[in-house]
Amino acid sequence: MLDTRMEEAINRQINAEIYSGYLYLSMAAQFAELGMAGGQNWMTVQYQEELSHAQKLFDYVIERGGRVTLGPIEGPQTEWKTGLDMFEEAYAHEQKVTGLINDLTTLAIDLKDHATHNFLQWFIAEQVEEEATASDMVQKFTMAGEHPAGMYQLDKELAARVFTPPAAE
Repeated sequence: MLDTRMEEAINRQINAEIYSGYLYLSMAAQFAELGMAGGQNWMTVQYQEELSHAQKLFDYVIERGGRVTLGPIEGPQTEWKTGLDMFEEAYAHEQKVTGLINDLTTLAIDLKDHATHNFLQWFIAEQVEEEATASDMVQKFTMAGEHPAGMYQLDKELAARVFTPPAAE
C-alpha cells in the first residue's frame, strides 16, 4: 500500500504528465499552422509519450492499492513564433519535469518506499532521454536558422519519428 503522501505526489505527477501532453499537442497545432507537418508529427508523438507516462503512473498507483485522483489540467500556451521557440520551451519544460521526478524519488527515499524508488528509475532514465532529445532539436533548429533548405530537411527528419509505447514490465 502506498503512503498517502506518495499517493498524493504521484497523483500530482499524473496531472503534470497529462499537462505535458496537452502542451505538446498545442505545439503540434502550431507546427501545423506553420506548415511544418514533420514538426506536427514530432510533437504529436511527444504528446502520445506523455500520455503513456501518465498511464504508467496511473497503473502503478492502482497496482499498489492506491486511489487515483485526477485534477484539472491547466491550459497550455497556444502560440509560438517559430519552431525554435517551441523546442526551447520543450527543453525548459523537460528540465522542469526532471525536477518533479527527482522530487518524487527523494520522497520515496525519505519514506523508505523501495518499491516506488525502483519504479521511478524508469522515469529518471526517460528524463535523461527527453532532455537530450529536446536539446538536440534546439541545436538543429538553431543551425537551420531561417534557411528554407535547412528547415525543409529538418521537417523531413521530424516527420520520421514514430511513437513506440514503453515496454510492459
